Amino acid sequence: MSQWLMVLSIVVGWYIGLRIERADTAADKRRALTIGVVFHVGLLFVFKYLTFVASQLGLLLHHDFSVISITLPIGISFFTFQLLSYLFDIYYGKARAQRSVLAVGLYIALFPQLIAGPIVRYDLIAEQIAHRRENMTDFAAGMMRFIYGLGKKVLIANYVAQVADDIFDSGVPLSTATAWLGVLAYTLQIYFDFSGYSDMAIGLGRMFGFRFAENFNYPYISRSATEFWRRWHISLGSWFRDYVYIPLGGNRVSKLRWVGNLFVVWALTGIWHGANWTFLCWGLFYFVLLLVEKLTHFPEELGPLAHVYALLAIMCGWTLFRAKDLASAGQYLAAMFGQAPAGLIDATFWIYLTGSVSVLVLGCLLSAPLWPAVQQRFAQGSIFQYGEPIWAAGVFLLATLVCISASYNPFIYFNF
Repeated sequence: MSQWLMVLSIVVGWYIGLRIERADTAADKRRALTIGVVFHVGLLFVFKYLTFVASQLGLLLHHDFSVISITLPIGISFFTFQLLSYLFDIYYGKARAQRSVLAVGLYIALFPQLIAGPIVRYDLIAEQIAHRRENMTDFAAGMMRFIYGLGKKVLIANYVAQVADDIFDSGVPLSTATAWLGVLAYTLQIYFDFSGYSDMAIGLGRMFGFRFAENFNYPYISRSATEFWRRWHISLGSWFRDYVYIPLGGNRVSKLRWVGNLFVVWALTGIWHGANWTFLCWGLFYFVLLLVEKLTHFPEELGPLAHVYALLAIMCGWTLFRAKDLASAGQYLAAMFGQAPAGLIDATFWIYLTGSVSVLVLGCLLSAPLWPAVQQRFAQGSIFQYGEPIWAAGVFLLATLVCISASYNPFIYFNF
């Protein structure tokens, strides 16, 4: 089902792109673009949100709509946004429409980033589709990047996921310390899981001659929520900025309308991640934070504490993001801030901490830009340059052994 849906989306996107470019008037261009947007967004709504909307209407109207249950196609959020990028870039004159439907298919179905991103914008890759070149230097660099991404996922994300899942899925944590440990584990899990996939996608793309844009830039060193979103899921943030926020008027409008523009962007950012009230509230949580930061500039006044503020805000956000529903999120947040049944600390905390402290410490260290600093310190021509491939081979071997022995553990963003 998923593959046929993607093929249909590709063919329609290719045809609409040609219609936009060949339109004689601005009105015809807008009409073709509107048809394309309605079609692709409509498919996304049906397959990703219709089941949720029906269930909520059922609760409101006291009627059973459980017959409406549609399986979410893998990667639909990513390839839909890429097709919309294709249409918008043609409409705004940033790129030419592809004459070949196979070229559009290559852009959409390019396997490294198809399932979980990064969202590759058409204007940034159009030239590479026709004129890319493969060479051994890029192939080796891409292989190294892929290995590091695999190591992030298998050696760190999968391990801390066990701690996060055990604590979150147990209901209300018994102690405040256990609650914070669970959030820390999930904070590391989602970063190393998603950035690991992005590294693997960027690495595979480079092996085949494609240069994808970076998707992460050490987001946990941020000193504000605003900075965090410049560093986290960069391809999604830039997509909403360029195709939603700026066309709505950005900040070049009245203050009230500007607030409305921010609200729309962050509500859509939350909803994009999934059909659940927790995702919508997570997006609106960042809307409030960013609005306060832009109006008051208070993070700048915190000095060194700005980083502490940002981490606390990010971790509270991940609690909302990870919870199965709003009630669970509220109970978990209450436990984090002192309303836990067992008080401040309990035996469960020590059990999980002693069993995972080395990976947690490693994750915290690697979430800061220490590795690039090491690479820069030991520049070209040093023993580090020749030893890094050996180190990477060791990471690959260890990750492969863990994959063989471990159970199935998919990437988090497969769900989105």
